Parts: sequence; C-alpha cells; structure tokens
Amino acid sequence: MKFSSLMLVASSALIASIAVLPASESFGVEKKVLTKAQMEKFSKVSGIVLDKCMACHSRDYDLPFYAKIPGIKEIIEKDFNDGLRAMDLNQELVGVAKDKPVSEPTLAKMEWVIKNETMPPAKFTAVHWGSKITAEDRKTILEWVAENRAAHYATGLASKENANEPLQPLPDKILYDSKKVVLGEKLFKDKRLSSDNTVACESCHAFDKAGTDNKRFSEGVRAQLGDINAPTVFNAAFNIKQFWNGRAADLQEQAGGPPLNPIEMASKDWNEIIAKLQQDEVLTNEFKMVYPDGWTDNNITNAIAEYEKTLITPNSRFDKWLKGDKKVLTDEEIQGYERFKQYRCSSCHVGQAVGGQSFEYMDLKKDYFADRGNPLGSDAGLQGFTGKDQDLHKFKVPTLRNIEMTWPYMHDGTVQTLDEAVRIMGIYLSGMDIPESDRKLIVAFLRTLTGEWNGELVKGTPVNQ
Repeated sequence: MKFSSLMLVASSALIASIAVLPASESFGVEKKVLTKAQMEKFSKVSGIVLDKCMACHSRDYDLPFYAKIPGIKEIIEKDFNDGLRAMDLNQELVGVAKDKPVSEPTLAKMEWVIKNETMPPAKFTAVHWGSKITAEDRKTILEWVAENRAAHYATGLASKENANEPLQPLPDKILYDSKKVVLGEKLFKDKRLSSDNTVACESCHAFDKAGTDNKRFSEGVRAQLGDINAPTVFNAAFNIKQFWNGRAADLQEQAGGPPLNPIEMASKDWNEIIAKLQQDEVLTNEFKMVYPDGWTDNNITNAIAEYEKTLITPNSRFDKWLKGDKKVLTDEEIQGYERFKQYRCSSCHVGQAVGGQSFEYMDLKKDYFADRGNPLGSDAGLQGFTGKDQDLHKFKVPTLRNIEMTWPYMHDGTVQTLDEAVRIMGIYLSGMDIPESDRKLIVAFLRTLTGEWNGELVKGTPVNQ
C-alpha cells in the first residue's frame, strides 16, 4: 500500500475512533458524547501522526530511495524495525479504530514521547526537516490524550488534580451475579476438577499468597511442572485477555483451560469432570437452581469466571492518594511514582490494574533471552498463540497490583526481588540503566499498590527487596 493511500485509510479510521464509546459500562464508566471541538482536535492529531510518525511505525510505508544505499540501508532498516517493535501504528491505532477506543498503553506511550520530546528522533529530523514536533503539535496531542483518557478510561474516582494520571484507582467492585459467585467460589476450590482430585484452581492461586503460589512454576497433578510462572488471579477481570500469551479471550475461556491441561489438572474431558460433580447431590441441586440445564462445561466456567470478578483489590494506599489523600504516601513513595513515570514504566503498566492492557516485547531494547540463556517453550510468548513471527517474545504486561507479594517475577519466574525486576525492565524494556537510588524509590512506590480484598489487606509474604 502506498503511503498516501495509507494516510487516507488511517485518517478515516482514526477520526472514527474518537467517537467510539467505551465498552466497559459494567465497570461503572459513564459514556460520554464527544464534542465537535474534540473531533476537530483529533483530526489535527491524526494529521500530525500520519505526517510525522508513520514513516517508522507502519509496515506499509514505502522507504525512500536512499534507503537502498549501502551503509544508510542498514541504519534505516534498524530504525524502521525498532520503531515497529516500539509501536506499530497500523495495529495500535488504525487496526483498533474501527470498533474501539485507542488503548490506554497507546495513549500513555504517545504522551511519554511527546512530553519527553524523544520522537521523532534527532537523526530522523536532521534529514526530514519538516518532521519535527512543534510546540503547538505537542499541545494538541497532549490535550487529545487527556480527553481520550477521560472519555474512555477514567473511573471517576481520582481527584481532579490526579484525573489525568496514567494510573487510575480501582473501583470497590464491578457488576456480578451473586448467585453464580457462590457456586463459582465452590468450584474454584474443588479438586474434583482435576483427574486425580488433588489440584484445584486455588492450588496455584492461593489467597494467602496474593492470588499466586510463590513458585517459579506451579505444580500440577502427579507433581508435573509447567514452564511459565502462574500470574495472580487478583484483578484478572481487568485484563484485556488472559494468560501470558493471550490465548484466552476472557475469564470464562481462561477457566476452561487448566482442567483439561495435561500438566495442570489433566482431566480427560468435561464429561469426566461432570460425572464426578453429579455424584454430589447437594451441590448439583444448588447448581440447577442457578443453571436450570445443569452441569455443562459452559456453566461451570461461567460460574468460576463470575466468582473471579469479585477478586479485585481496591483501596491500596496509592488508590487513596489518587483519590486525593495527600498524606497517605511518603515523599519517597511519591518520588518513586515520578521515577516510575520517568523511566517509561507507566507506558505499559497503565490503567486501573497497572498493567494487563497490552502485549509488549520482553527484548524490546536488548536481547533478554540471549543474556538469560536456558530457552523455554514459553519464551515464544504471544507467537505461541498467534503463530505470527512479529509476535515472538511478546507477553501480556502483568498487573503490578499487590506486586510486593506476587514473587517470583517475569514469565519465567527467574527474578526474586523487586529491585532486580525494576533493573531488568529498565534495561530490556525501557533501554535505561536505572541507578540503584532510583530503583529504591520505584520499589517504595510499588509497595503502595497492595490493596484490600473483602475489606482486609491482601494476605501474602512481602518480598525482601
């Protein structure tokens, strides 16, 4: 596709995206009608993006003639590849604009590069003089980001001065069916979902360990081990997709995975599970009161998913600060939040759950996998689900809620401390070697993200560093 054609397609789609209302009314977000002035502003934003950003952030862009000159060719190809890995505008803007708002991470990424004046890079603007972002461009884009955030992602819980922060307070609860929740909780704790009646959902997602098991790899039936770290079940309701590689579209689809996974619960099929549950006359009668058609795989996973909607952890100290309590955080913790934003952490760890909204390359700035060694099958990340080459080493960004107690860290479970997790993220994702003094501040901030469940502080063992 020629760039001019791409501009026409993208412009139409991008302008349409600003008018799309949020699909998250179940979380209590009020739909807002956008004004003519906001539409006009976005038209300006789309023009800036298409004119000054698409050259390095689009797979369909036609490289200039000098891109074929030896020496220059290699530089341009590297810049082009790095730009696509950082943000593919076709995917993150044009692709989603047809039927949903621009994502929180995309807004946060655009906000960061504009505020820090890192894009377009100096070596690009040195050749393309008209590509510099002007002060008026910056103002237009930042206002548009704030308006999109308010229209689609604000919970209405933050104080006025914190309303445009990339992180938002968690709501106290989201909508759920209380009758299904009662059944879902019982099934979440029921070991009969496993082939030998030894493993339940809570075996790997324990509530006295912040919804995890604090193991590198979880143990399934017959002491089998997988090759990927079990994420916390707390706040999973806010994820755009489930599992590290996004292979489950929602909580219900995720709930259907482990029971039939040969390493986890290893049941042969749902008929095997249902045959055992049907023998429980009391539970069966309770189940039929809510699900008249009785035991089915769809009903079982639906009940578990409904229960998992209750597993959210609001009222962290940071939530209270976002809501306007200026005394709840120390100066060190507030400085840590500022460093968190400064080092680009909030570009991906964004929104209510402080993550879970995008898939990012674990080796964006440096080859994490070569440095770590010992390859794992799970290292494929999103590619393991989509089969696309460009998805290799991409993983769903994990939530940072209750992070001090959900160790070990990373998809491979190799990191034991928050300090080391911050150091690794700085090097491999942000491309910055974060000094120890700043890491200490960021860790102090991360510890403020521990929230409450059922009115009590989330239980677990805090990591030492």
